[in-house]
Amino acid sequence: MSVSRMLTGDRPTGRLHLGHYVGSIANRVALHQRYDSYFIIADLHMLTTRNSREDISRVAGNAREMVTDILACGVDPARATFYLQSAIPEVGELNTLFQNLVTVPRLERVPSVKEMATDAGREEIPYGLLGYPVLQAADILCVKGQVVPVGKDNAAHVEVTREIAPRFNHLYGEVFPVPEMIASATPTLVGTDGQGKMSKSRGNAIALSADPASVRRAVLGMYTDPNRVRADVPGTVEGNPVFAYHDVFNPDRTQVAGFKERYRAGRIGDVEVKEALAVALNRFLDPIRERRARIEGTPGLVDQLIVEGTERTREQVRATVVEVRRAMGLTAAYQQVRRRAERARKAAATPA
Repeated sequence: MSVSRMLTGDRPTGRLHLGHYVGSIANRVALHQRYDSYFIIADLHMLTTRNSREDISRVAGNAREMVTDILACGVDPARATFYLQSAIPEVGELNTLFQNLVTVPRLERVPSVKEMATDAGREEIPYGLLGYPVLQAADILCVKGQVVPVGKDNAAHVEVTREIAPRFNHLYGEVFPVPEMIASATPTLVGTDGQGKMSKSRGNAIALSADPASVRRAVLGMYTDPNRVRADVPGTVEGNPVFAYHDVFNPDRTQVAGFKERYRAGRIGDVEVKEALAVALNRFLDPIRERRARIEGTPGLVDQLIVEGTERTREQVRATVVEVRRAMGLTAAYQQVRRRAERARKAAATPA
């Protein structure tokens, strides 16, 4: 029995952080051993919100950092294919063909599109951002992905893919699998400022590559209960980012439960709770730091993985495009024109 193929990935906009780990990477690490796993470096998607020359000039470095972070979290390079989206132009052709299988009102109902525009500081939605889910469908279906791990933000995008695939198959014949979504059970990690999810652009993130001192500084500066002006004032645990992080990253459940009880009773200060969180986070990150050091100790490893993975993926995508064009009749249309042109050329060359 063949192994199902998984497609996942990120935009190369900077180093990955704890929010990425909770929202997607932990799920990928658990899943990638079971599937033929493809990790897209989605730099074309990046252009929907970051498309200056300066942004694009950072793609190579950010891609390298991103892949390093994913490997450091525990993804086995022997069981994963990493590839650069923009190096496979055939994806753009599929995107163009798929655009005709979905309506503008359908795309306008995707909630995360508006959220992404807001996060990027855009008052109006660019055409490319509106079509983000269609390009994502091209990403998934170009390698005939059968499984897509998703966080809450991406589920609505993949639903568009799940509509496009059967619509194409109905119109032109069975070509694409309808991908299955595997949702992460972990809730979105709030930012250190308590304002929405953790995000690089908002400056409220803790990078997976952060050193111990940086982690401690970030934790000590975290938002807590604003009504708690002294340690002897009873505090609120619910919605408090410090305790949300303890729940996710501190394996000492007895300690966490004790902190919560004392916090509610006004018998512990914020600093003590934060210092314990910094210790827990650094213990969590230590194995990731060790793996990162080994990866960085092998010069050229990540670049080679990206190059080899991109070349393998492009071969597969080319085969998919040939199949798509044949199914749609586009190949036959051009062949008919060529045959007529050839007959006309021969006729013109034949003496009367």
